[in-house]
Amino acid sequence: MTKTYLPSQESLDRKWYVVDADGQRLGRLATEVANILRGKNKPTFTPHMDVGDFVVIINAEKIQVTGKKRDQKLYRRHSGRPGGMKTETFAKLQGRIPERILEKAVKGMLPKNALGRKLFTKLKVYAGPKHPHEAQTPQVLELKTVPEGDN
Repeated sequence: MTKTYLPSQESLDRKWYVVDADGQRLGRLATEVANILRGKNKPTFTPHMDVGDFVVIINAEKIQVTGKKRDQKLYRRHSGRPGGMKTETFAKLQGRIPERILEKAVKGMLPKNALGRKLFTKLKVYAGPKHPHEAQTPQVLELKTVPEGDN
């Protein structure tokens, strides 16, 4: 009978990564970031534990989508009051709060439970190239979400 491997808190090596979203595709970047937050890229991955790393995304305002999604993709929110649903296109939301687009995409790829909410707190998204996490000495993570020759 095999037991589930449980990494101790001391053995978890938490790293900080910086990802530049400039020119990246939204969905492909979000899946890579969700896997890092979850810890699926590590040999000590345990499905019911938080073994992932911290991710800082910069230049969120320069994220790209393909096709007609810029004008047709809708983001909805509800105030909780009758008739309180607001709808916004990708282009409008990117002009208003560009961080929200990446946050919603990554959050949708995390577990829908207390673990997912805990993992989501390790994601930091910033619209511009500056971030306040220099003290953590984050490593630059190169993610290729755009096929070669399709820039």
